[in-house]
Amino acid sequence: MKNLVCTVLSLTMLLFACSIKYSAVGVDIPVEAKTIAIKPFANNAALVNLKLSNELTTQLIDKFNNTTRLSVVDSRGDLSLEGEIVSYNVTSAAVGNDMATMNRLTIGIRIEYENKYDEEKSCSKTFSRYVDFDASLSLSQVEDRLVSEICEALVDDIFSATVGNW
Repeated sequence: MKNLVCTVLSLTMLLFACSIKYSAVGVDIPVEAKTIAIKPFANNAALVNLKLSNELTTQLIDKFNNTTRLSVVDSRGDLSLEGEIVSYNVTSAAVGNDMATMNRLTIGIRIEYENKYDEEKSCSKTFSRYVDFDASLSLSQVEDRLVSEICEALVDDIFSATVGNW
């Protein structure tokens, strides 16, 4: 019994003496980092969806709130993430009998990520995602659903590129 107590105490002291890097569920965040500043995405695309910036920013905040121990703040975070929507277009994805049978909604974004505790992890990246939809439907009929779906994929890309440790 005495050996068991000594072993448990030794292991406990060892755990507290070590500086452990937070890395749960594929997340790599410096131990010192407590906050992340996420600024609303500027919408600089030629074609503007008025809901897109809010949708993307909200999903990103939710992802960090639900997946990390970081508190999301408006400015001066230990980590900082900002970005812009650089493209929003609809193109033909498939053609049959001289007319489009599928259309494609594509959204492109650019991000700037700063990690003040590990500058090597700071980065600038560009991402693009798309979803195809039936050309017999107008964009306005499917736009909200497609934007939400594309934003979800973009948020996963951003998360993996910034604090992901896969």
